[in-house]
Amino acid sequence: MANELLIEQATYLEAGIHIGTKIKTPGMKQFIYKVREDGLYLLDLATIDNRIKMAARMLAQYEPGQIVVTASRIYAIASASKFAEITKTKIISGRVVPGIFTNPNREDYMEPGILLLSDTRNERQAVKEASKTNIPIVSLCDTDNWIKYVDLVVPCNNKGRKSLALTYFLLAREFLKEKGLIKSNEEFDYKVSDFEAKMEMKAK
Repeated sequence: MANELLIEQATYLEAGIHIGTKIKTPGMKQFIYKVREDGLYLLDLATIDNRIKMAARMLAQYEPGQIVVTASRIYAIASASKFAEITKTKIISGRVVPGIFTNPNREDYMEPGILLLSDTRNERQAVKEASKTNIPIVSLCDTDNWIKYVDLVVPCNNKGRKSLALTYFLLAREFLKEKGLIKSNEEFDYKVSDFEAKMEMKAK
């Protein structure tokens, strides 16, 4: 990998950020570099790294109050909430209510400048609303995610606890650097574990 990675390759691999699912959507095909013997698709690490940089750059073009992050699963909620806390952006945890971006008469109505989604499948209502109102979408996408209406895909394992923690850790750090709020990685006073859900989800 010619370009310097945001974090050591071993850290990416340990977090399983590149491990996808056994399903491959047409839009995500371009980000997959091989399939494992057990049928799991693997995402390209250099592309993941580059897309995290691109996402931070794109988000940094907006004021924190214009950015809305959505997270529907437990692991994603923990990681995205920490991201929102550090970057001073807004977060919608759990279900995205119909009309929240399209109906000005709602008490909880929002007019985001841009959305950061954790999962297009679980947060498809956010995708639907944004597509009607031309709100740009940055989304974490696994191999099984549909990417219609997504302006910038960040390919990654968006289901794993460690993977989500690492992705949001890097997004927060790079966002603050792009904003000029910190000058170096050393000034970022957080650990990846700070972004990690404290509970383990039991397999059903």
